[in-house]
Amino acid sequence: MLTIQNTILSDDVFEKNFVCELNQCKGACCVQGDAGAPLLAEELDTLKEIYPLIKPYLSKEGREVIENLGTSTLDSEGDHTTPCIDGNKACAYMVQDAGIAQCGIEKAYRDGKISFQKPISCHLYPIRITQYPEFEVLNYDRWSICSPACAWGDHLKVPVYQFLKEPLIRKYGKDWFDELEASIENRI
Repeated sequence: MLTIQNTILSDDVFEKNFVCELNQCKGACCVQGDAGAPLLAEELDTLKEIYPLIKPYLSKEGREVIENLGTSTLDSEGDHTTPCIDGNKACAYMVQDAGIAQCGIEKAYRDGKISFQKPISCHLYPIRITQYPEFEVLNYDRWSICSPACAWGDHLKVPVYQFLKEPLIRKYGKDWFDELEASIENRI
């Protein structure tokens, strides 16, 4: 494990390889699971605020779910998540594009309609963060639907943290990421 500022990273974050292979998995992480994507408290108001701007990007089913349940819901453990279509199926913010599940929020972001890219938990996947009062723990989440991403990451020799450089910097800042890289290099 590595400690960087107020975070603890499991070894898998820098020892395992990963590169999304959407042509293989078809964005299954947006469709499968036992709940929606975890949301930070500060993201709740953001989703409410941007909903009118992202609404045109969403499917009819996604819009209906959000308009009935709200822009976020509580999971079985009482944590805020994105709402899901048909209970625990596809994320309500998910849209299909050429048979691949994608994020309607991110599509609006890429079109310049909003400045919020997508929930940080989605951007950081396959890293999941467990928050404690004084620190956060970053773990690599292994899921069978990501087997193609693991194989592709092994082929390209891209560690999880390198694949997630942009969202890690978005979450923790460039200084944090530079410290992470230096700590990993010192371990080798």
